[in-house]
This record gives sequence, structure tokens and C-alpha cells, in this order.
Amino acid sequence: MSTKASAHQTTDYVEGKAHAAVNTAGKASDYVEGKAHDAVNRAAKSTGEAEEYTRAAATHGRKQAEAMFGSVNGYVRDNPLISIGIAFGVGVLLSSLRRRR
Repeated sequence: MSTKASAHQTTDYVEGKAHAAVNTAGKASDYVEGKAHDAVNRAAKSTGEAEEYTRAAATHGRKQAEAMFGSVNGYVRDNPLISIGIAFGVGVLLSSLRRRR
């Protein structure tokens, strides 16, 4: 009977260790899952902030381009001959630079 009792004790001991291991694995899994959720939430927040910043920068750039276009357009209307001369000079300069390649 001693052998049966010893085998039963060993089985109970192994079962207890197996339950402990499963509980530890479950806690570790919960910890990892929590960290993964935290990482996803931080990434989503950062993505949202980056999108907001990008939209603001695009809006600012668009306004700057419109202001620059308005300024150039006004200059060309006020000085048409000088504008044609500048355009011609830039064309000659670009053409000579392209020939050198």
C-alpha cells in the first residue's frame, strides 16, 4: 500500500505543479496581452497626432503657396515686360545648363 500511497502523492504533486504552471502561464499571457494593448493604444495615439500635424502642415503649406502665387501673379500683371524678360533669361539659363550634361 505504501507504493500506491507514494504513487498517489507523486500524482498529486505533479498535478499541483501542472496547475501552478498553467496559472503562471495564464498570468504571463495576461501580462503580455496587456502590454500589447498598451502598445497598440500608444501607436494609435501617435498615428492620430501625426495625422493631425500633417493636416495642419498641409493646410499651412497650401496657404503659403496661394499667397506666393498671388504675389507672383500681381507682379506679373504690374510688370509684364520685365516678367517676360525674366522668363526668357531663366529659359536660356536652364537650356545652357542642360546642354552641359
